[in-house]
Amino acid sequence: MDPRGNPTGSETPRAETPAEPSASAVDSPTATPAEMPRTSSAKSLATPSAASQTRAPVPSNWPELSDEALLDLRLCDLPITIQGSKLEARIQQLYDELAARQILFRPHFWLSDEWFTPDGVGGIALPFYLAHPRLEKLEEAMMLEVEGGTDDWCMKIMRHEAGHAIDHAFELQRRRKRQKLFGSSAQEYPQFYTPKPYSKSFVLHLDMWYAQSHPDEDFAETFAVWLTPDAHWHTRYAGWPAFRKLEYMDELMTQLAGAKPTKPSRRRVYPLARIKRTLGQHYERKSAHYGLEYPDFYDRDLRRLFSENSGTMSAARFLSRIRKDVLRRVARWTGEYQYTINQVIVDMIVRCRELKLRLDRPEDQVKLEFTVLLTVQTMNYLHSGRHRVAL
Repeated sequence: MDPRGNPTGSETPRAETPAEPSASAVDSPTATPAEMPRTSSAKSLATPSAASQTRAPVPSNWPELSDEALLDLRLCDLPITIQGSKLEARIQQLYDELAARQILFRPHFWLSDEWFTPDGVGGIALPFYLAHPRLEKLEEAMMLEVEGGTDDWCMKIMRHEAGHAIDHAFELQRRRKRQKLFGSSAQEYPQFYTPKPYSKSFVLHLDMWYAQSHPDEDFAETFAVWLTPDAHWHTRYAGWPAFRKLEYMDELMTQLAGAKPTKPSRRRVYPLARIKRTLGQHYERKSAHYGLEYPDFYDRDLRRLFSENSGTMSAARFLSRIRKDVLRRVARWTGEYQYTINQVIVDMIVRCRELKLRLDRPEDQVKLEFTVLLTVQTMNYLHSGRHRVAL
């Protein structure tokens, strides 16, 4: 998942060392090594040289460390678990929602570097930063927002990942009707996809029309909408081609009610205890990956608004501060979803950070000019087809 709402991203295999599967539903302080390649939006690997380095224990007051000091810590050394964190209640909520639909299957959970559900595994990896408020604060500082940081956002992603997990556990990809409605799981994940915002062939659940990125994501998104309490999908999607997918999901899950999984693998792939790189290395690679999607056609306009040489604050910080107010204004003027506009503004914030632009004029004046620019770029984003979403 990227900071713009892509939880599973492209299915990118990554080799790991075999290990015994865990019997617990969630991770523990002694997480076992991963057994199989993972599938995830995260592209990074553990740093081999880091494993052989002698490192001092993490201090007991680590949450009080500065961001700079935290970035020197290795992910595998972080003293965090799902137990005792707010993730416990969110997992239980997902289990309760499955139980309400008479689904016996329960995905297992563990901490890793990102959201992902590995191929063939009936479990879900959760990003480490959600296990502690101090790490959420660092995530926000490094990536501008915390993916899954709110209860609602986290549950949306969990329901999506649960769709992948149940797909794997019951080997639903092999069913002919599923393939006919959603497409083949064997289809290669693209590096980028260009969504069609007005298509009614897909449900709307996560941001960036994520169901359009791959058949498996379409299935997971449809499952998430079906599972969401009070989603009212019967009325919301009436008359949409996507309604047939929801009807099939309802029929399929009714068949699975009370059934045990045919392939209930409980492997934990790429657990946090195996990730030897530092938080600094993690965020360098994460920023580099997501930086691929930021187009340079914003640069000319951003350089007109901001300075490359001097200013009272960074342009990225300024835009982050005014983002919510500007989002509401542009959404009201254009009639577009705020999450659509948010994608454009996040692109611009990252470009400002990469170009090292700064604010050197009165804030009110620049805010007004930026609001106009954002309105224009939002319409360009929707209609030009020039913007692509990275997986």
